[in-house]
Amino acid sequence: MSSESVLVAGVGPGLGIAVAARFAREGYRVAMLARDRDKLAALAAQAPDRLVPIPCDVTDPAQIDEAFDQTERTLGPLACVVSNAGAYRRGSILDIDPKDFEYCWRVGAFAGFLVGQAAARRMVTRGSGTILFTGATASLRGGANFVNLASPKFALRAVAQSMARELGPRGIHVAHIIIDGQIGVADAATAPDGKLAPDAIAQAYLDLHRQQRSAWTQEMDLRPWAEKF
Repeated sequence: MSSESVLVAGVGPGLGIAVAARFAREGYRVAMLARDRDKLAALAAQAPDRLVPIPCDVTDPAQIDEAFDQTERTLGPLACVVSNAGAYRRGSILDIDPKDFEYCWRVGAFAGFLVGQAAARRMVTRGSGTILFTGATASLRGGANFVNLASPKFALRAVAQSMARELGPRGIHVAHIIIDGQIGVADAATAPDGKLAPDAIAQAYLDLHRQQRSAWTQEMDLRPWAEKF
């Protein structure tokens, strides 16, 4: 088992747990952050010796700092941090409640800033580490009725770019991953592997963490072979 740890912020039954489990199989102990204590504990039960649930509101600066301190105190120094939190409430620009817009921004952008800042503050003293941000098609273009998703995803991409330019020369690899397509299990009869498999995405995250620093990727886009773009 590695003496270093990994933290995944925004863990659910799809990509979040896939990323956490992939790093756990490599010997890391992985802190998993999410709000729902019971759901988080059920996911961690898949590998209780390596997956550590830490209930946390990722939009709360104090809770983020405590979660990061707890992780390094109990699991070891952070080698990789993944910001995977997001929220989307579909609606026309004519009808969106400002509270819904603010909520999606806080989860999709503000939380990413908090997670990235907390990771950077701890990694910069060691001159090493990886910080990964989960993006989406909406990181690049805003579609009709997708204001609540495109706005925070655009912002998160900017956070990742700024951090990469500042922290790369200090030994910290920052990358933004655009998930360009649906995550899940495709219809085998019409398009085998026609959706992004969570385990395949998780492997890409691990590969980014392992990149040699003479050829770091700052932005990667992932899509299934059947996706039109």
